[in-house]
Amino acid sequence: MSRAHVSFSDLRTAAYCPRKCYYQRTDDEYEREPPPKVESIRALETRYEELLKAPANALESDPIAVSPVRYRDRLAATRDRLADAGHWSRLREPSARDVYASGRDCHGVVHKVLEEPLEPVLVSTGEPPDQGVWEPQSVHAVAAAKALAWEHQQQVERVWLEYPAYGVIRSVELTTRRKARYRRALRTVRELDGPPARTTNRSKCDACEFATQCGVRTRTLRSLLGF
Repeated sequence: MSRAHVSFSDLRTAAYCPRKCYYQRTDDEYEREPPPKVESIRALETRYEELLKAPANALESDPIAVSPVRYRDRLAATRDRLADAGHWSRLREPSARDVYASGRDCHGVVHKVLEEPLEPVLVSTGEPPDQGVWEPQSVHAVAAAKALAWEHQQQVERVWLEYPAYGVIRSVELTTRRKARYRRALRTVRELDGPPARTTNRSKCDACEFATQCGVRTRTLRSLLGF
């Protein structure tokens, strides 16, 4: 088996859809730089205190994903919960930001690095699930933890996921199950020598830029309406 060094983004995509990962890796024109909207959402993370103090109508021009009142209430609840546990200050004032980490098997950018204990923080621009984190993000979290642990020669037991557009912050413990999913995604990427089988979850195909190339039929408005 090849011991190729795998990027965080490839691991995350492979955990979501191995076939999409294959197309991304073989498409010379695929744009890997995030769009401007991604950076504007991530920038919310540095302004939590400002957003909490601002009047609700002042948040209407910010890239938040819920109503301003709901956003402030949710962010305030997040702050209070984490402050009570002693984590809010360290999440607000990390030891480093946007750190490139390269481990034994994977590499990529860790958005924030906390110390005592050593913990990576990933900032997501999407919506959190009702509980926990999405599986591709779980794989990404393990990858970031392993890369950081390799560089610092320290054990990493937890990763933080922030969803700044929703005012939500969650922790991810490095359980045996999560590590197994990470190893499976790593093996999948390393063994990509042709397009894998199509996913059976066709809902993933609806917004995929490779749907036509992949050959799946995505749901149109007519099909959703029963025509």
